[in-house]
Amino acid sequence: MGIYSDKAGNNFTNGCNCAQSVLCAFSEVIGLDNKTAMKLASSFGGGMGRLREVCGAVSSMFMIAGMLKGYELPGDDINKTRQYQLVQDLAKQFKEVHGSIICRELLGLDGADNPIPSARTTEYYASRPCELFVRTAAEIVEKELLK
Repeated sequence: MGIYSDKAGNNFTNGCNCAQSVLCAFSEVIGLDNKTAMKLASSFGGGMGRLREVCGAVSSMFMIAGMLKGYELPGDDINKTRQYQLVQDLAKQFKEVHGSIICRELLGLDGADNPIPSARTTEYYASRPCELFVRTAAEIVEKELLK
């Protein structure tokens, strides 16, 4: 575990959603102030607004990949292909550890959830593996994108 993994884990246990936890751990590296990173990632928690789709920690990995390695010119198919390959590689690494990048599958849920966030209690943290997911995402970013 590295410094970014610890930052991401601490962000989560201090109340950030999964996406905010990862993006904010790297905000200085990608040139975002913490407030902007918090707001940008705010919609991605709970698998995108508790829709339980792509894990927010994974979504933030992809946002960080875009900020560090993304392409800028429309029609740049060579770099677009490189970026999409990078995203697929990051997703594969996360899947190898956790079996999926889909929030509901990671949490064993049936589908979309109500929009009300769960209270952050001791029981919540004991029953949710999300801190582990944000730590894994941060480790992958650190290993693959900061080398």
